[in-house]
Amino acid sequence: MQRIIIILLVISVFSCKEENINVPAYIIIENIEIDENITYNISDAWVYIDDNLQGVYEIPANFPVLAQGLHKLRVKAGIKDNGIAGNRIPYPFYSSYIIDEQTFNPETTISITPVVSYLENATLDDKAEDFDGNGLNLETDSATFSIDDEMPLDGNYGVITLTDSILLTELTTKEFSNLPQAGAPVYLELDYKCNTQFLVGVYINFPQSSILQKDLLWVRPKDEWNKIYINLTSTISEGVGADSFKIFIGMQRDFTMESNTIHLDNLRIVY
Repeated sequence: MQRIIIILLVISVFSCKEENINVPAYIIIENIEIDENITYNISDAWVYIDDNLQGVYEIPANFPVLAQGLHKLRVKAGIKDNGIAGNRIPYPFYSSYIIDEQTFNPETTISITPVVSYLENATLDDKAEDFDGNGLNLETDSATFSIDDEMPLDGNYGVITLTDSILLTELTTKEFSNLPQAGAPVYLELDYKCNTQFLVGVYINFPQSSILQKDLLWVRPKDEWNKIYINLTSTISEGVGADSFKIFIGMQRDFTMESNTIHLDNLRIVY
């Protein structure tokens, strides 16, 4: 008799536990879009419930949420910082997608396509280069640089080419004298495809014509157009006392190939 009572108690306890298990709702995010006519490369959704981080999900994403009833839903657009898959962050210049009162019901699926924009206080530099205007906001080597419109990403694009005995070349932006420091975020946005690696860095121009070159990132070859967000924050902040900054893109000749080529478009400093 005692054994029967014990068994019934155990069954009762497990039944209570099962009843208390939360049945999740689900969220599907196929994509995060930008409401402006500009290229982007959003890789992740940073999801917050009542401003508490629920999780970071590579998109397209389908994930459970244990919240029930009405809650605030916030989604931030995530990127691969410096194009590195292991270094994912919410991009500091994109706004959040917010639903103030989202209902979560067990075993129901919520499908959303967040739309974000640049923050109102973000500065998109007026020296941006999309190669579609008259003249260039870049300094280039005429022997290795050209503008093309064949199979364009977005209008014209710039091309850097090394052939024969030309060993290296470089492209630089105009000078920036007003970039924020003290840890304020500064990024270079860039669309590219290339058959060889190239170097991105910064020239820090100090008084009395003193120039410091900082090599930041080797960008790997890509057969298809790709957008990368290059983090300039620490380099700019370290340039205390500098008069101005210039961003450079450098390429060296790889003689294992007949020629080395970089296609560039939509260069933009954002801060």
